[in-house]
Amino acid sequence: MPPKPAVVPGPDADAAKPARIAPASVALRVAFGNGGRLDPEDIALLETIRRERSILGASRASGTSYRKCWLMVDALNHTFETAVVETFPGRRGGGAELTVFGERLIALYRSLERQARKSGAAALAELTAALDPDYQPRASGGASADPPDEQPRSRSRPT
Repeated sequence: MPPKPAVVPGPDADAAKPARIAPASVALRVAFGNGGRLDPEDIALLETIRRERSILGASRASGTSYRKCWLMVDALNHTFETAVVETFPGRRGGGAELTVFGERLIALYRSLERQARKSGAAALAELTAALDPDYQPRASGGASADPPDEQPRSRSRPT
């Protein structure tokens, strides 16, 4: 059964128009065989470190705790044989910068993203066309919009 187009009443209510649904997007998460990973959050942090030239600056710019940023950098540096970020501790002149490999890592990730978008465009368009325009996301996937009419059963034994 083909999906039904949504009708959104507008200022000119005489003509019913299908609702516009934003196109789907792909978020690429790479899981490596050694247990390491690379995801959009890691790439965003690396790009912010590149711009801010320090982990603390990247932390402030992204609104992420310094500890989390530092742990993410540490995990990336341990995931690969070559360091991704090099740090220069110290009060004056301290900071961080991406290594040549760190720059290459971003370029390779962005290339994978482009390839995924290009190769998956037709499938994403088909999935987008099949979306229910009346869907309202809930805070939790486990919660039901309508509570059940029956009372929940007690797990304890009757006394």
